[in-house]
Amino acid sequence: MEQKEFHDIASINEAKERLSRYFSPEPQIENVRLDRASGRVVAETITAPIDVPPFDRASMDGYAIVASDTFYADEENPTEVEVGGYLRAGDDKRITVRKGRCVGIATGAPMPKGANAVVMVEFTDKIKKARKEVIRIYKPVAPGENIMAAGSDIMQGETVIRKGTLISPRETGVLAALGITDVPVFKKPRVGVISTGNEIAVPGEELGYGRIYDVNSRAIIDSINENGGEAEFLGIVKDQPEALYEKLKEMLDFDIIIMSGGTSAGIGDISYRVIDRLGKPGIIVHGIAIKPGKPTIIGVVNRKPIFGLPGYPTSAMIVLDVFVIPIIRKLSGLSKIKRKQVKARSAMRLYSARGRFEYLLVNLVRGKDGNFSGYPVTGGSGAITTLAEADGYLEIPENTEMIAGGSEVDVTLFSDNIVPADLTIIGSHCIGVDLLLSIMNKSKPTQAKIINVGSSGGLAAVRMGESDISGTHLIDDKTGVYNIPFLERLKIASKAYLVRGYDREQGFVIAKGNPRGIRSIRDIVKKDISFINRNAGSGTRVLFDLELKKLAGVLKKSPKDLCQRIDGYEIEAKSHSAIAAAVAFNKADVGLAIKTVAEQYDLDFIPVKEEKYDFAIPKDRIDKPAVKRFIETLKSKGFKDKLKKTPGLKASAKTGEIIHRPDGIDGIDGI
Repeated sequence: MEQKEFHDIASINEAKERLSRYFSPEPQIENVRLDRASGRVVAETITAPIDVPPFDRASMDGYAIVASDTFYADEENPTEVEVGGYLRAGDDKRITVRKGRCVGIATGAPMPKGANAVVMVEFTDKIKKARKEVIRIYKPVAPGENIMAAGSDIMQGETVIRKGTLISPRETGVLAALGITDVPVFKKPRVGVISTGNEIAVPGEELGYGRIYDVNSRAIIDSINENGGEAEFLGIVKDQPEALYEKLKEMLDFDIIIMSGGTSAGIGDISYRVIDRLGKPGIIVHGIAIKPGKPTIIGVVNRKPIFGLPGYPTSAMIVLDVFVIPIIRKLSGLSKIKRKQVKARSAMRLYSARGRFEYLLVNLVRGKDGNFSGYPVTGGSGAITTLAEADGYLEIPENTEMIAGGSEVDVTLFSDNIVPADLTIIGSHCIGVDLLLSIMNKSKPTQAKIINVGSSGGLAAVRMGESDISGTHLIDDKTGVYNIPFLERLKIASKAYLVRGYDREQGFVIAKGNPRGIRSIRDIVKKDISFINRNAGSGTRVLFDLELKKLAGVLKKSPKDLCQRIDGYEIEAKSHSAIAAAVAFNKADVGLAIKTVAEQYDLDFIPVKEEKYDFAIPKDRIDKPAVKRFIETLKSKGFKDKLKKTPGLKASAKTGEIIHRPDGIDGIDGI
């Protein structure tokens, strides 16, 4: 098959200009029932067909009266007026009130002819006098008092909702008051969505080897629907030209067509060939100078735009946001309603790729002053965690190579529903943190963002001011002390507190029944055993390398020599759960992890060391309310009781205490 390379990479503006040449979104109007209008955009200005209220009505319980009958009333000399009947809300009695008489009236009832005020019931007494009902009035009322006049809320012909208004319960309430049952709104564009690729599986299916679940379609559909579209998923299409051709042909009834995957220049990618077959002009863009998202294709067939988004989740969502969402918002009437943006300070110097317009994913952290700082989210565009950890993105134009630290930037949120986290926890992965947060949420909901980068990465985040709390369990190979020596080593001892956490049992996780006969680290080096390692910088990796160094001393070998003997030493996992999963699914014979995950995956466990898992907190975050609640929960009996029920984790006598202060060490617990 002939390979079509990216010979004509278009800039973002060029790509948009080519698209506008062949496709111009024209909003359509439809009428919807009032009970389905909330969340839609009004397509025509709506004026009031009636007055609201449509008649003069009482705004208080009391008596409808001629106001002049009360002018001289007071506590000492009440006015007496004869009562002639009673009006309730909804009554259509035709009653006339003349001077010297009144009518009892309920809130909302129509005012009788002749009455021009309502005296409140609490300023009256009802008495019998000469077989007549009479009220004594102790307070005067002015003409119009306690009356809502016809049209005083909304007058007939008045503009009530302007074109382009996003309908909320406030607007539907107004429309209901006017008796309007059908509302002119902009029609939601229908968007057909498919995923392509032989490796893609539908969530819920059993995941065979070499296959991955379809991430993109779910995220794409939800983003479309949130931005005014009406998306429909039409399934996963294999990398077969005819199958893709037939599916796209079926989808030409949609206003917009989106597929993800199958867009790069590789020999197996067929999307652009199929689109060219569907009709003219076919492919108009194949490759855009955008990061991430270069392998994007755009086509137009029968005046219907077709977008081929990259297969990587982050790339797909950025391209969707830049090219597709603006069209959907225009068609649905949302284009004049600005998407949610926040001002943030760039937390560090940011560099961009020359010649490409870059959309940099950022995580927003709220500082003590209430303002946001934006931190770049690390990780490739193929990792769904990259997308999950990002609150939004900032734009770096193609002629900008660097944004200085401290610069003010605009961050576009991926969703209007995104709320920046109350608590950002960056560091070593531990299930104990999840347990602690679950207890915090019971007393008060806490939006927490956890980023697992290992102990060293967590302490680096403290140094750069990126985290509120960083879990760490680094052991010093000379003293055997946990964590405190590394505050000095990384030059953050004067910038951070260290709060005592809890103890964890680390050891080797192996298959049930230990079929490979593993007893210690010596067996991993000697035998033909497949091993899975933790990522460099993690406390578990430091512990394993320390144990390997001890063994090297006993065997009179170099640690490097022993590393080379281990099958899989260079293969890394980012979490304890990933280690256990690798062993459980026979991808490795052994790995080093905490006992908790061994229990969860029904694996055997060989203890190696009980370690100290502590929390480093930047000096300027210690008084943050969410951090204070974290420490209080750490100290709590509820959390300690929870640890007792969790294999491999236990509280110590100092759990929750500060063991290092920026101005000096208060105590060392860990030798």
